[in-house]
Amino acid sequence: MAAGIAKIKSLADKMYTALSTEFPDSTCSLDYDCPQNLSIRGILSAQCTDKRVNITAKDLFAKYPDMESIANEDPEAIAAVIKPCGLTASKTKSVMAFAKKMTGEWGGKVPNDVNLLMEVPGIGRKIANLIVGEIYQTPAVVVDTHCKRVMKRIGITESSDPTKVEKDIMKVFPEEQWISIGHLSVDLGRKYCTAQSPKCDECPCVSFCKRRI
Repeated sequence: MAAGIAKIKSLADKMYTALSTEFPDSTCSLDYDCPQNLSIRGILSAQCTDKRVNITAKDLFAKYPDMESIANEDPEAIAAVIKPCGLTASKTKSVMAFAKKMTGEWGGKVPNDVNLLMEVPGIGRKIANLIVGEIYQTPAVVVDTHCKRVMKRIGITESSDPTKVEKDIMKVFPEEQWISIGHLSVDLGRKYCTAQSPKCDECPCVSFCKRRI
C-alpha cells in the first residue's frame, strides 16, 4: 500500500510540475471583487460556464450592489436577472438564502468555515472549498468536472465520485498545492484533456499520464 501511495505521489509531483510550467498564471476563472460576490458567482456556476456567470453576475451586482438589496428584493426580480445561468428557481432560492445569511447571522462576513457555508442551499462542498480557498487561502481542493476527469485519466484517483477524488488528491498533493491544483486541472481540462477528443499528443502530461480515457 505504501509503495502504491509513493508511486501516486511521484505522479502527482510530475503533474504539478508540468501544469505549473504550462499554466504559470493559472487562477480562478470566476471574477470577483469581494468575498460575497465570489460566493454568489459560485452559486450561479452550477451547470453553467464561468464566462456566462461572470456576465450575469456583473448585471446582478450593477442592479443590486450589496447583500441587503438582494435579501430584501422580490424573488421574481432576482430570478429575472440570473435566468441566463439556468436552474433559475433553485439558484434564486440559493442566492437569496446566502444574502440573508450574510445580513443576518453572519454579520456581513463570509465565514471561513466549509460546514457553515454548506448550510446555504446550493452551496455544496465544491463551492464551499472554492470560497474558503480563494478568500482565506485555507487549504481546500475544488473538484469540478474538469478536475475529476483529468485526475482519473492521469491516475491520481480511480474514482469518479467528487468526495473520493478530493480525498485522493489530498493524500498525494501537499497542502500548499491544494488550491492551485484545482485551477491547474481546470486549465488542463479545457485546453488539452477535454471530455471529447482530448489532445493527448500535445498535453504536457503525456509522458506520465495513464491515459484512462
